[in-house]
Amino acid sequence: MAAVVRDSGAYGGLLYVLHPGDDALWQVLVAGVPREMAAPWRRVGLADPTPVADAVRERRLVWSSGREDMARQYPRAALVLPYDFALAAAPLVSETAVRGGLVLLWPGDHGARLTAAEREVVEEGCRRLGGIVQDVLDRDGPPVTADRPRVLRPPTPRTPAPFEAAARSAFVDRLPGGSCALDLEGRVTFVTPGAAALLGADRVDLVGALPWEALPWMDVPHVEDRYRAALVSRRPQAFTVLRPPDTWLAFELYPDATGLSVRIAPGAPGEEGPEARSVPAAGPSRATVLYHLMHLASTLTEAVAVQDVVEQTADQLLPALGAQAMVVMVPEDGRLKIVGQHGFRAELLEQYDGVPLDPAIPGVDVMATGVPGFWTTFDELREAYPATVHEDGMAAWAVLPLIASGRPIGSLLLAYARPHVFPPAERAALTSLAGLVGQALERARLYDAKHHLAHRLQSALLPHTLPRVPRLNVAARYLPAASGLGVGGDFYDLIRLDEHTAAATIGDVQGHNVDAAALMGQVRTAVHAHATAGVPPDDVLARTNRLLTDLDPGLFTSCAYVHLDLATHRACVALAGHPPPLIRHADGRMEPLRASPGLLLGIEPDTRYSSLEFPLPPGSVLALYTDGLVEAPGVDLDDAIAALAGLLEAGDPADLDEMADTLIRHAPAPDDDIALLLISPRA
Repeated sequence: MAAVVRDSGAYGGLLYVLHPGDDALWQVLVAGVPREMAAPWRRVGLADPTPVADAVRERRLVWSSGREDMARQYPRAALVLPYDFALAAAPLVSETAVRGGLVLLWPGDHGARLTAAEREVVEEGCRRLGGIVQDVLDRDGPPVTADRPRVLRPPTPRTPAPFEAAARSAFVDRLPGGSCALDLEGRVTFVTPGAAALLGADRVDLVGALPWEALPWMDVPHVEDRYRAALVSRRPQAFTVLRPPDTWLAFELYPDATGLSVRIAPGAPGEEGPEARSVPAAGPSRATVLYHLMHLASTLTEAVAVQDVVEQTADQLLPALGAQAMVVMVPEDGRLKIVGQHGFRAELLEQYDGVPLDPAIPGVDVMATGVPGFWTTFDELREAYPATVHEDGMAAWAVLPLIASGRPIGSLLLAYARPHVFPPAERAALTSLAGLVGQALERARLYDAKHHLAHRLQSALLPHTLPRVPRLNVAARYLPAASGLGVGGDFYDLIRLDEHTAAATIGDVQGHNVDAAALMGQVRTAVHAHATAGVPPDDVLARTNRLLTDLDPGLFTSCAYVHLDLATHRACVALAGHPPPLIRHADGRMEPLRASPGLLLGIEPDTRYSSLEFPLPPGSVLALYTDGLVEAPGVDLDDAIAALAGLLEAGDPADLDEMADTLIRHAPAPDDDIALLLISPRA
């Protein structure tokens, strides 16, 4: 591991092993960075959106050239480490399998690509490391993963001769201000008297301690953040901090492979040193971005549909970033589709919705290339896209790719009413945040597509209209579940058999998904076929049950089937695990039909069902329903059916539609589908 880091020119790295049969990589060696800084990636799932997981899963080398590149490819990782560094991840491959992964880190000034020599070192090192892990497996079996990974010691500095050490000490003491040194873990290893005086602490109390622990006034986010930035980017960093009550101190950090050298001098508020002054201090602070990131990430996990994603992005991002408007765009069938917006006039965006995908449009170009665009003035925007017309009255724009599954799926336009600059840190943060939005948008579009497909399927399988049967009033209602896809297996049907007879059926297939809807169609078709063949109710259920057990769908179905004789005003019912039908007699009395409940369809192929004959004279009402109309958490089912009977008793049998609407209004919150069929013979 040390040889690969040294020969590749990297300053550090992480080594992972993959245990046979495991679905996660385990960190076993850390080099060049503190163990605590690498802790968030101690265990990496093979499906996680991280460079090393992609490298191992896809058996390829993954390269990120810097902060913005990392933000585009891996927004979550970029927001945890929003610093400028280059990274390569590669699989450890033995002769038989992938045995782990290697991550190498370079300073932020590395070139845009790996050189051929660096790539050769990485690939050869991974082969050697893969062979070593394979040898361990062959000899000792799967290794036991330690609670904490080993840390490779940094290179040992050359020990100076006594006269050289004395000269160095004198040189440091003559410098104005003070100096100290930190190891890679951030602990003080050396401090000059001048530094101790400026810090207001005893040297004995400082050596071996973390500065932000030994000095409470240094326990502020930007101090540790600059220390991390220096270690990860391997670039000088600077900051100022107030030592109470009124002393400002300026710090400059200079990192290398063994630790950090720190210069301390009297300072002033906002005096950040030459490294910090080279970057304009604009845009939200890192603490602000991280807060809104956490809030956005938590709310996006609850976003179900595309409009949920758009609304929550607008609510969270625009106030956090100081933007005034946003547009979410996606490609669809070769045209630009605007799926949501906030802050723009609707008529302005209508002229772009549905236009052909043209790279002269910034949002289209960004979603095609995956490269974000930032324009601080309209002149900059027009220079990049000459055909652009200044129509929105905004002063600055950012167009960000929405990345999901490693590819652009759309773009996000942010617009600012006042002039706005985009320093590198803000550009990376914006790109990372857009990555979270892209992942949520992909999930939401998949949900919307499934929801639309499922409802189309269910609409095709349920009757659009019920047949007109002489001397029979009918009302039907269907209400989908409020959760999941909002589609399920409840069904109903009315079948005209001849001039004097008809059949009614209602049922409930287990589940709330496309499979349940598809099986519902099969059950309804089977019942309809057996009914039109003149089969009695108990045989209709028995034959349908035999068909379902032959299909073996893995889902069960409840069903009620009623044969109606309108000439004799009698009916016959058979049940398969279904709630009892209710009958409202012409005199207003309520009665549940005490038919044998029977076994659910699809369990035992040779199940026999029984039937019950009962009178159904004109003026009476027969109610068939599914359990979603009565079942509620903590409510006894018999009590719920009795309450439903009370509503039926109070209803007007001459107006079945009003009666059906009343029953639906009083139903529990629809966590389950609801189907209802009311039938009343006329004289």
